[in-house]
Amino acid sequence: VQQWASEFSVQLRDLTVKYSGSLLLQKKLKDVESIIKIVELNGDDLVRDYSNEIERMLGSKMKSVKRLAESAEDADLYHEFNASLEFDYYNSMLINTVDEDGNSLELGAEFPLEENEHFNNIPVNTQQSNIQVPTNVYNKDPIILNAIYNTEALNDVFISNFLKDPTLTWQYFGSSTGFFRIYPGIKWTPDPNGVVVFDCRNRNWCIKAIFCISDLKIIINRPHFKKMQFKTTIAKHTINTILDTLGENDFVNIIAYTDYVRYVEPCFKGTLVQADLDTREHFKLLVDELHVKGEAKIKNALKEAFKILNQVRVNGQGSMCNQAIMLITDGAMEDFESVFEEFNWPDRRVRVFTYLIGREMTFAQNTKWIACNNKGYYTHISTLADVQENVMEYLHVLSRPMVINHDHDIIWTEAYMDTVLFTTKAQSLLLMTSVAMPVFSKKKETLSHGILLGVVGSDIPLMEVIKLAPRYTLGPHGYAFLITNNGYILAHPDLRPLYKDGKKLKAKPNYNSVDLTEVEWEDTEDTLRTAMVKGQTGSLSLSVRASVDKAKRPLFLINEYFYTNIDDTPFSFGMVLTKGHGKLFFIGNVSVEEGLHDLTSPDLSIASEWTYCETDIDPSHRKYSQLQAAVRYLQGKEPDLECDEVLLQQLLFDAVVTAPLEAYWNTLMLSDRVEPGVETAFLGTRSGLMRVVRYAGVEARVAKNFLTPSDKDNLFTIHFPLWYRFGSLKYYPGSTSTTLSSRKAREVRGARNVQGQLMRCAGVRSAGVTLELYLCRPHLWLAPRKDSRRGGALRCSCRSPTRASKVTLSRAAILLLARDSQQASGQPQEAVVGQVQPSQLPQSVEGFPGQALASDPDAAAGLAHSQLEHPFVAVAALMRWFFSNTLTLLMDLNLCGLWHQLFVDGHKQKKMEAMIPCDTTYPGFMLEASVREANSVIKCGRCQKMFVVQQIPDSNLVLVVTQADCDCSRQFGPIPLTPKEIKY
Repeated sequence: VQQWASEFSVQLRDLTVKYSGSLLLQKKLKDVESIIKIVELNGDDLVRDYSNEIERMLGSKMKSVKRLAESAEDADLYHEFNASLEFDYYNSMLINTVDEDGNSLELGAEFPLEENEHFNNIPVNTQQSNIQVPTNVYNKDPIILNAIYNTEALNDVFISNFLKDPTLTWQYFGSSTGFFRIYPGIKWTPDPNGVVVFDCRNRNWCIKAIFCISDLKIIINRPHFKKMQFKTTIAKHTINTILDTLGENDFVNIIAYTDYVRYVEPCFKGTLVQADLDTREHFKLLVDELHVKGEAKIKNALKEAFKILNQVRVNGQGSMCNQAIMLITDGAMEDFESVFEEFNWPDRRVRVFTYLIGREMTFAQNTKWIACNNKGYYTHISTLADVQENVMEYLHVLSRPMVINHDHDIIWTEAYMDTVLFTTKAQSLLLMTSVAMPVFSKKKETLSHGILLGVVGSDIPLMEVIKLAPRYTLGPHGYAFLITNNGYILAHPDLRPLYKDGKKLKAKPNYNSVDLTEVEWEDTEDTLRTAMVKGQTGSLSLSVRASVDKAKRPLFLINEYFYTNIDDTPFSFGMVLTKGHGKLFFIGNVSVEEGLHDLTSPDLSIASEWTYCETDIDPSHRKYSQLQAAVRYLQGKEPDLECDEVLLQQLLFDAVVTAPLEAYWNTLMLSDRVEPGVETAFLGTRSGLMRVVRYAGVEARVAKNFLTPSDKDNLFTIHFPLWYRFGSLKYYPGSTSTTLSSRKAREVRGARNVQGQLMRCAGVRSAGVTLELYLCRPHLWLAPRKDSRRGGALRCSCRSPTRASKVTLSRAAILLLARDSQQASGQPQEAVVGQVQPSQLPQSVEGFPGQALASDPDAAAGLAHSQLEHPFVAVAALMRWFFSNTLTLLMDLNLCGLWHQLFVDGHKQKKMEAMIPCDTTYPGFMLEASVREANSVIKCGRCQKMFVVQQIPDSNLVLVVTQADCDCSRQFGPIPLTPKEIKY
């Protein structure tokens, strides 16, 4: 078997060397080594430089928002309210709408719209903003008309900001009266019922901008469900609406009371918890289940609430800002004045807001007295329609000190989803953040009243922020990421905010509250998270088990983390360099003229998602692709383009060095010596350059497109596809990494690491070929015959009377070739797959990537469609299909451990209804690199099996040869590899 594996290694090497041209490239690199400079990257310097770039970018957005706030306040200062004002404005829902006679509707005049690539090809008007008004707000109300007229001055500032900073996206003003002015103007689409439910006053950016973070204790009396169902419904809706106004910086708890006090969540008894999305949704479920019997006694509930709030304040916990009690009741009959005297008077540090539920007014005076004597606010909610407006009143009260003091604090939101990008961008980069600032009235007569006019803001795509840390510098396994001061992820390559429900992509319920520890789970001591949350600057080295290809292929890496805070924001920036090739960087010099000649080759492309030149600043440049922009800049035709000089220099060097391959590949094709089944030759470099030549016509190719959907799945790693990433891990020139790139398992790619002696780990080029899997079969079966002719000891072949099944396994997963000459259909025996199981090879190592979803907390184990069983038992379920196609399966991992069992989460989701987050384990397997061969005998009842495992030299494959005439399926059953929920 050792000879067999060696012979197959030679054939595999000859095949890939011949058709990839790797030896020619190796020689070319050797010739230019003398003009190459190798630089070791300094992570501390890089993280400082990149964070400064991010600070400058975000700082420009803050300046734009400040200009909007100043303009809005000045416009209000000189405006006199006119109760009879008549003013036609552009209503975003009514624009370009006509009646039956073809006349424009009122407030629906013609409003030019044009698709704009900068705004995701949405039809917009970059010369004018327009107005959105919620359905529950009268769009001709005098107060609304005056406020809209007043903010017309913002149009010029919107346009001016966009001209000064063309990277700006949406700018807006949310009025305290309810309307929303947005630039550029758009056509607003209502829901199917014609209702506009969007109310800017309920948006997170608006709420955070107008009041300080809070500690809230919500108290609800627990009416009998059957007798007071209507009141109960209103009370629950009121609590849910209050919860919706909270953010991750707020703290909350809920007490339900009758004749005794009960926390709706016993686990949170005696404390406040962070009001992140998970917590709020959890509380909503618990509130929905509330139903009790008994007489409501408010006194004990108030005492409990005051004690907890006082304890939190004394211990320096919670928000350290506003504290409030929200009392939701259908009546207050007790003598509760003594409670306030003991806990809240005379300082009144805790505000008490009261919500009287139902149509009865018997206890209105008592509930109003509670609020007014504790610096709160009283509201009467008699219908569900009253809830939204009445709940919002507490925000105005809490914001009043801030308004009176004119505290123009700039706030940043957590990540949120831009649904427009669902099908156009990579998952990790769908997210946005907003910067916002309050707008106050500066009129002298109302200055002491604290009049809030509204909030101005702008959206920032996190994709644009993270692009400031160039991919080519960080390398194929390096990456950058951003988190908030709460430890939640803003951007990270392993963040997966969407899941597939049938054919639709949907946002996960907790997509914007994924903690850093859920993706950097090797940081078991929370060292990295703690330092970044505190805004510290530093570095950390961790041995990690990274995963690629939707977590089906793990990699063992040593990552060096560098991190720092972003000034004037609640964000921290981090970046990763991989030890070895990730920290070395080469600089090669060639003339622009020489490089331009080779850069325009027809077989050459570059990473279009990278920023070689900034084409989004000047609208006239947006028509250019990145390659076109780079060429025109180098030719001197577009000198105003802002381009990355270092990246362009690398690109020119790579174009010159790899140019001979084009002639080599064309010569092979013209000579008609291309072996059938050889489809494609390719090459990739760290500068994003890629050359591809097709040996086979489109009709004959298994893989119609070279870059697969999985290659393009994540913009953090785009143009560093699987074959390049695995190739870069081979630190010695000439090693071959074999990967499966077709879902139908009919195509295999062999990539060879090509680098000069000086450029080891720094200037990795991966050159390789794409083969149909059937081409590997004759080479494998021919290998033992060649060894026998050479006088080797190996005597088995595909015609052996032992009916030997032969299995080739990838170090990174499983590559299977099976042969049974006595079965006409070519179906192998099921025993083949179970024979290695009891040996010393399998060993378990647990891990638990997060971000999984389940439809039921008790049924998380049913998440996956596929049932991949024991690494060898799994083969049984697949052999029948594989043999009839090409006899080969690859599920690539990396040869780094003796069949270590890893847990990865690359499972598909079933169609589910109530999706909730959960943690799952998912096993994978790795083969120890130091184990070159292994063999054993397995006893299976009345027979025994022998198997031999042998690494195939200079590749990531192993060969398994075993007997096929002994059935072990009864002794060694399947080991399910479906994800399982972790019970805490």
